[in-house]
Amino acid sequence: MSVTAAAGFRAAGVAAGLKSSGALDVALIVNDGPLSAAAGVFTANRAKANPVLWSEQALAGGSARAVILNSGGANCFTGAFGFQTTHQTAERVAERLGIGAIEVQVCSTGLIGVGDETFRAGVLAGVERCADALRHDGGDDAGGLRAAEAIMTTDSVAKQALATGGGAGASWTVGGMAKGAGMLAPGLATMLVVLTTDVVAEADVLDRALRAATRVTFDRLDSDGCMSTNDTVLLLASGASGVEADEAELTAAVTAVCDDLADQLQRDAEGASHDITIEVRRAASEDDAVVVARSVARSNLFKAAVFGNDPNWGRVLAAIGTTDASFDPYAVDVAFNGVRVCHAGEPDRPREEVDLTPRATHILIDLFAGEAAASIRTNDLTHDYVHENSAYAS
Repeated sequence: MSVTAAAGFRAAGVAAGLKSSGALDVALIVNDGPLSAAAGVFTANRAKANPVLWSEQALAGGSARAVILNSGGANCFTGAFGFQTTHQTAERVAERLGIGAIEVQVCSTGLIGVGDETFRAGVLAGVERCADALRHDGGDDAGGLRAAEAIMTTDSVAKQALATGGGAGASWTVGGMAKGAGMLAPGLATMLVVLTTDVVAEADVLDRALRAATRVTFDRLDSDGCMSTNDTVLLLASGASGVEADEAELTAAVTAVCDDLADQLQRDAEGASHDITIEVRRAASEDDAVVVARSVARSNLFKAAVFGNDPNWGRVLAAIGTTDASFDPYAVDVAFNGVRVCHAGEPDRPREEVDLTPRATHILIDLFAGEAAASIRTNDLTHDYVHENSAYAS
């Protein structure tokens, strides 16, 4: 069910004192090969954390043998000292595993500005403990689960997913873990995600599969419109199955795992009481469908209305009218949970027919401008979200 479900991978999660709660806070994923092909996508935020700066450079050759991750501190805006911490972390992992530091991906999550001497000591101690605790799946998946738990910050649950492919005697696996409950907005990737597979594949195949998957999953999760400085999604292939998967089938499996994880991220969004899918149909292009759906997902007025169980379709039309997508705003239909409340830019069914009490909420916007479609996942804006984020640092 996790990153160790694919053959050739070991994982560990330990407590190294980065979290005041004493919870698990450092994770290590190791690719034992025989292959070490890898691909990644990173935040599009111009403000990049030190681990992102390191990992983008290290992954340029399309290879990675290990991923070290920590929660309890983002190591972002921590100056040259913070980048040295990332470098030392990769070197310590490399020393313990007998590989090169360039083969180590580094990921961090937590409060921006955290990355002092105490943080460095904790991360390095975590590396040592993880190296001693590494294990394969072994049936109980303890290593993979503990790794998934160690990267949690405001997450309430660990997030894992699995997909399989191939036929009899030629099967292969894609496993994955993710963290994320706040600052969920697209930038090639969303939050921290590690995907593993035992297929035989080159880095360019992995890169195409990963980018195709993130484009329609993580890039379309827009919980609160806030883009992190640390977003990273990695895909590592061990080749341990001995099977060279069809690229289309591999892409479908990677997409399925990413979609599952994106769904879990949405359902665990900070303080949310509604999980909202905004579906746009009959757009002039897919890009138009995405920009229209995203405009609604980022409307605080709309999100607050859903929190209040109010099917305020006027706020939907007001939001989509701010975009440059091709459509006539006076020809649009809008439905809330299957009830069309707006037809051709005018009132349709009474609002009282809409039930917004279930957590799952579906908004359908029909633009009547073409044949393209797309959906964006988001959440409502609640008192709990405001409270959690106002008290985060304390």
